[in-house]
Amino acid sequence: MNRILSGIQPTGNLHIGNYLGALKNWVRLQAEYECIFCIVDLHAITVPQDPVALRTSTREVAATYIAAGIDAEKATIFNQSTVSAHAELSWILTCLTPLGWLNRMTQFKDKAGKNKDSVGLGLYAYPVLMAADILIYQATHVPVGEDQKQHLELARDLAQLFNRQFGTDFFPLPEPQIMGAATRVMSLRDGTKKMSKSDASDYSRINMTDDADTIALKIRKAKTDPLPLPDSIEAAAARPEAENLLSIYAALTDASLAETVAQFAGSEFSRFKETLAEVAVAKLAPIADERARILSDIGQLDALLRRGAERANAIAQPNLAAIKDLVGLLRP
Repeated sequence: MNRILSGIQPTGNLHIGNYLGALKNWVRLQAEYECIFCIVDLHAITVPQDPVALRTSTREVAATYIAAGIDAEKATIFNQSTVSAHAELSWILTCLTPLGWLNRMTQFKDKAGKNKDSVGLGLYAYPVLMAADILIYQATHVPVGEDQKQHLELARDLAQLFNRQFGTDFFPLPEPQIMGAATRVMSLRDGTKKMSKSDASDYSRINMTDDADTIALKIRKAKTDPLPLPDSIEAAAARPEAENLLSIYAALTDASLAETVAQFAGSEFSRFKETLAEVAVAKLAPIADERARILSDIGQLDALLRRGAERANAIAQPNLAAIKDLVGLLRP
């Protein structure tokens, strides 16, 4: 069976964009692939974190995975830092990575902004750690958002570079999986900006912790334009707020964007928002309730993460040993 690796950072509340762009798809993929889903806490510390908040958020993300439908018996769930092979392979790959490749990474430029000379090295080099996350498990497929495609290309380039330099075919070239009607969910306050956990306005996103009333309120308050809903995909593309809400509805109902546009063409936003709110509440509120139940027993959740780490290590450590042999690192 082909193997999937993916993960989410434990920073801030997960939102509907994380659910539609990742978790909802992972639930389906676990029936078709061997799935490894980690909480990437080593990526989180590329920027300063409060230690207590980081531990809490790591558990919360794990609980959200499970509440959304990830089966811990089928899939491997763990936090990244409990498998040291991620960091060890990252260093080996870092020693191979040309600086020019990292200089082309646009996310570093976006995140560092004018402070690029004062941010930590981890923020600059974390695409190499992401490559290590994937390659240490010899993953064949990686579900990614549009903004991560460049990093997956780097992972493929590093796999090829390693294989070529050491005369091996040890690393497969992981294939991207970009799926669904809402792979890039936009802000409810600005349809031109991606929905973000760090946005100052809580009304810009629907959090996975929001209750039914809050979900409905945020959808009713979502920014729209004064026209009726568009009657074609081309017309929707020119109206970002309309396209975003239609895409969210399509993803929640497993419909295509074309079907959703046809269903609501010419409708008033007020009517459409009420329908969207009903669907969102039906899909998301039970996840929030289940998440709260899981977090009520931290001991059981931690035990699940330990079992996941054991399963991940059982794959990663033999691979790391083989990689060290290929590189020439002595293992007495």
